[in-house]
Amino acid sequence: MTISTDIDKLYDTDLTDAAWALIAPMLPAARPGGRPRKINIRAVLNAIFYLLRTGCQWLLLPREFPGWSTVYHYFQAWKNAGVWTSIQRSMYQQARRQAGRTACPSVVIMDGQSVKTTERGGIRGFDAHKRVKGRKRHILVDTFGLLITCRVEPADISDRKEAALLLGLLVQIFYPSIGRTRCFIRR
Repeated sequence: MTISTDIDKLYDTDLTDAAWALIAPMLPAARPGGRPRKINIRAVLNAIFYLLRTGCQWLLLPREFPGWSTVYHYFQAWKNAGVWTSIQRSMYQQARRQAGRTACPSVVIMDGQSVKTTERGGIRGFDAHKRVKGRKRHILVDTFGLLITCRVEPADISDRKEAALLLGLLVQIFYPSIGRTRCFIRR
């Protein structure tokens, strides 16, 4: 059973027609050759947004969505191809323009948070200042609070070093506008 794309939505996380019209052109087309694509890509996106909002496990996706392995395949393929990053950047720039601002922010704010993790899997470190063994999340936001970029590192990385890495990402994201701008980090 597939999700219909009618006006009635099954879940609150389902894409509206307006949101689908914005996102659909940014998704990669089916690869040429081989079998034609039979899956409803909008249903795949609805399943991914449902997972992100509810926090359920892949295997526990409701039956109205495509199979979990299909949804997971598209999620990973789009992640590896940079589709999610492209969508986030496009939506970010559109939100700034709608607010009457330029697409490139003139001021960014960085914040970091150390979080405890278990011994299993992933990178870990010890943040001596906060006395936390785990990971650090660092984010860059603009003055509206809109997320620009983020990184997850072992907790033992210094905020100063992470700031340099995040600002390097900022230059990559907004290269034409910010490519020649110098960033100073107070030490």
